[in-house]
Amino acid sequence: MVDVKPNKVHQNTHYRAASVALHWLMLLLIAAVYACIELRELYPKGSDPREGLKHWHFMLGLLVFVLVWIRLIVRGFSNAPAIIPQPPVWQRLLAKSTHIALYGLMIFMPLAGWVILSAAGKDIPFFGLSLPPLIGENKELAGFIKGIHETVGLIGYFLIGLHACGALFHHYFLRDNTLLRILPNRN
Repeated sequence: MVDVKPNKVHQNTHYRAASVALHWLMLLLIAAVYACIELRELYPKGSDPREGLKHWHFMLGLLVFVLVWIRLIVRGFSNAPAIIPQPPVWQRLLAKSTHIALYGLMIFMPLAGWVILSAAGKDIPFFGLSLPPLIGENKELAGFIKGIHETVGLIGYFLIGLHACGALFHHYFLRDNTLLRILPNRN
């Protein structure tokens, strides 16, 4: 007979499969968003490869915007498994602050990109669709928001690095279950 009861130990020590899948999918998407915008620099302005990479940057960024809301809903309906042993308060506060900043990044950056394209009077591509502009054309505003978008993008590198280093620090130096909680279940 197959045991269909939920594995209480697994539920208490690991995030649910949906949270794990969304976490790693978002990592891949964000890496692709950054890669597209960085790799475009290898091609001359106006060239097809450069324009294609910008196009993918916009679409993947908007996909991050869609998925972050799904991720927040999933997170709202599930409890985070405990870190064992429990870290000190300052580490929990740093982790919470970093997570809030990362969620802010995943919401703000695509939204800012959408506003930039809107204000620049450009199409907003989303996998075969053309999304409506959020604001009217205003080239000066587009340039201003683009500067903020680029600065926050640079801050994003730091936040992502801090998040990854924190997980690795917990795993290899503190030897707690912080990283193990978000790894795919191998059972």
